[in-house]
Amino acid sequence: MSAFPQANVRLPALSSDMQRRIRWLLRDPGSLIGLTLVTIAILMALLAPILPLDNPTEIALENRLLPASSEHFLGTDHMGRDELSRLVHGARATLGLASLSLLIIMGIALLVGAVSGYYGGWLDTGLMLIVDLLLAFPSLVLGIAVAGILGPSILNVIIAVSAVWWAGYARVIRGMVLSARQREYVDAARAVGATDVRIVVFHIARNILGPFIVLATLDMGFIILGIAGLSFLGLGAQPPTAEWGAMLNDSRAYMQTDPGLLLVPGIAIFGLVLGFNLLGDGIRDFMDPTNRYR
Repeated sequence: MSAFPQANVRLPALSSDMQRRIRWLLRDPGSLIGLTLVTIAILMALLAPILPLDNPTEIALENRLLPASSEHFLGTDHMGRDELSRLVHGARATLGLASLSLLIIMGIALLVGAVSGYYGGWLDTGLMLIVDLLLAFPSLVLGIAVAGILGPSILNVIIAVSAVWWAGYARVIRGMVLSARQREYVDAARAVGATDVRIVVFHIARNILGPFIVLATLDMGFIILGIAGLSFLGLGAQPPTAEWGAMLNDSRAYMQTDPGLLLVPGIAIFGLVLGFNLLGDGIRDFMDPTNRYR
């Protein structure tokens, strides 16, 4: 017999409402399609270095513009590079750039929105004035201007997208914080002497996390489109980097003679953006307490 008593540890069971939500999410066609498309893109990005694919940047002019075959499943581009290999490695670049940009955008937006909504007063007025100025311009046009000033590179695209896209998120988060700071748990935290930073981080931010995740998932598609658009204009990833927007840019000259070069990255961008939109809609309905899951 063991000298130590066995601990009877039981994981908390899911509530019946949570079980209904999960069953609904797994049965919803739109959510399943979105989850499938996003999962495929993530697997492509993660497995790209270990899959038995050709070097996506290796030039072989003797193999240029080859049709689809058993050796080159999607054919080759104008430089003789394998299109399937560039598509798979392009998922790594596109998702990586979009994810990093989203983290920076959400970090800036959360900081500005939380400070503005929690403290109010002249600080709120000044920060929202900056937000209104940024929102007065179309985001993509302003992003093109910033990227054009900084110069074409992957780093500058991340800076351009992050510097422009945070404004809309900050306004939404400010509204969430304005609502949350009136709740009883915030008054209780103040009563026990909690600092402003602790209240914002451990109380308000935790309670707006759900809508925050939904917002990030829904707008991931717009960020992907923005990064791909900048790369298509020659302001993002530069040759020979495999990135879906840059692949669209490379294939412009062959739109009529070899439209497949344009369709492959175009369909990939369409599928990934559609996947994030459908998945975001599903997560939003999953977290909506008024959804009866019928």
